[in-house]
Amino acid sequence: CLTVGNRLWVEGKMETLYNPFLDFPQGKTTIVLRCLDRDETPKSTLALEYTFGRRARGHNTPKDIAHFWELGGGTSLSDLIQIPITVQNVGSVALSVVLVLDLSKPSVLFGTAERLLQVTRAKVDQVFSDLQRTGESKSGKPPAPNRAPRILHKDHPDRELINPFPVPLLIIGSKFDIFQDFDSEKKKVISKTLRFLAHYYGASLIFTSTKSENLMAKTRGLVTHLAFGMERGKTVSVDPSKPLIIPTGMDSFSQIGSPPITDVDIGTLHARNPLDLWKKVFERVFPPESTSDLKELKDPAKDPQYSEAQIDSMRAQKDQVCKETRVCLSQIKG
Repeated sequence: CLTVGNRLWVEGKMETLYNPFLDFPQGKTTIVLRCLDRDETPKSTLALEYTFGRRARGHNTPKDIAHFWELGGGTSLSDLIQIPITVQNVGSVALSVVLVLDLSKPSVLFGTAERLLQVTRAKVDQVFSDLQRTGESKSGKPPAPNRAPRILHKDHPDRELINPFPVPLLIIGSKFDIFQDFDSEKKKVISKTLRFLAHYYGASLIFTSTKSENLMAKTRGLVTHLAFGMERGKTVSVDPSKPLIIPTGMDSFSQIGSPPITDVDIGTLHARNPLDLWKKVFERVFPPESTSDLKELKDPAKDPQYSEAQIDSMRAQKDQVCKETRVCLSQIKG
């Protein structure tokens, strides 16, 4: 659940590359359609999909263009992230990322966030490194750094404690309508953990639901802020009993507090760093699914979310024919 965007002024127009990399069917396409003011029926994302939108900032002004990429399959198809995040696409423009997490499935929430952010960060760092290297070779001096600006003001107590994502980051917790019926203690663990992640990476955070027009409007505001540079809104909500809405730089570790755990001494968890501590606490409350359940599918054709009975049956027959052919060939060569 993740989105990337960048802006480039070309002949008076601002172009934005915007990539959603998401996990399960959780309203990601609906969010994109709402941001683009499209009244369309959302469809499940197959692998990596592309769309774009235009928006003018005023009368008689050129329309800004935003390019959107959606990644389906979650972590199983995370390798596709390298397609939109390239030196050619990024260039000297500002890239943005949105991570969408399914609040109704906490057992895979942290693992999904961790994997997608790691893969995306590695690719973004590689692109920036390549840009700097090619810039030096062409001009003899390094290009201007293409990194997220310091997102905390100089007097913020956490300024030196966070690890900002290399580009602007927005974390969206979807399916709040299901999440709100969770046990209060479980909601507290999920809310505080996502607040920590967002603040640690210098991200904005919002909980939303496609069944709430009010929440979708606020989500739309944050997304269009990244995609088109529109006003992002000033609403802030940190009440765990309500949908969280926390723009970048509006939280602090002191307000978030320590990891919510009472049945074990935190010191016995042997965490390597604060991020690892929050992960260990979260997974004590919500044990992650076994590795066999979460193993990445290298072949999307075998992913159950894309199953088609007739096609799969024909594919199985062809696979069997290929298998028998290989056996025959091996016997002949033997």
